[in-house]
Amino acid sequence: MTSQLARPHIRAGLNYLKPTTERPYSYACEPPPGTPWENCRYDLHPTLIADARQARERPCLEREGFALWDAPTTVTDFLDQAAVKTIYYREAAELALAATGARQAHVFDHLVRRREAGRGALSFGRSSSTAMAAANGRIHNDYTEASGRRRLTLVIEDAQAAARVRRYGIVNIWRSIKGPVLDTPLAVCDARTVSAADLVESEVRYPRRSGEIYVATHSQRHRWSYFPEMDRHEALVFKQYDSQLSGVARFTLHTAFDLPEIAPDAPLRESIELRCLVVYESEDR
Repeated sequence: MTSQLARPHIRAGLNYLKPTTERPYSYACEPPPGTPWENCRYDLHPTLIADARQARERPCLEREGFALWDAPTTVTDFLDQAAVKTIYYREAAELALAATGARQAHVFDHLVRRREAGRGALSFGRSSSTAMAAANGRIHNDYTEASGRRRLTLVIEDAQAAARVRRYGIVNIWRSIKGPVLDTPLAVCDARTVSAADLVESEVRYPRRSGEIYVATHSQRHRWSYFPEMDRHEALVFKQYDSQLSGVARFTLHTAFDLPEIAPDAPLRESIELRCLVVYESEDR
């Protein structure tokens, strides 16, 4: 088996939304009796995925929408919720400020995932066990134009402080928590190659609420990349929303995908993803 680090690119299947006239939805929990887990279909498109480590120009958060940072963590057990919320949230906020150049950072959510044993077909990230979520193999962006705007007042509950914010964004910080990722890495799409027509608003249904994300239809213009064998000292930071309407990356499609060749005994990927709202500019009052 050839190391991932020796290849300039690979070809692998990515799950795009099959065009539909319905508003797509997916359940993140057991749906009501008689209701399907999702009302849409996804097609696996063979896709060229470049090695971002070998890019001529290092990917930039404001341009492509993503960037890799060397960011060691002092957390040893990411299943320890107390350690994640007291130590890792602080580390992540510092990284978000460094990566974005923003003035404030507010971590508000995280999720630990593990590739399921047997490496079955990738789905929306639901797991048959309750310990960890599975890898999410649907191309998506965590926020839409509408849900990105709503998130500001959910995170900054002081209405007057929220009203003073002129520009803000939401970033995702993704990290391996076990060792080098050898089986199901994360691919990210160059934000400059995605048009508004490719993005489809989709509902994610939870036990007591619903969220709104973008899923995507296929386009030959999309340019995908990944960082081979990401280790736990590295963090992938990528845009999920930016309130600035032009001149910067605003949404970054991403998805887990299966490498075309892996060793049968390759360790199952375990990762943590963390969401952070950053404030770039506020009015002084």
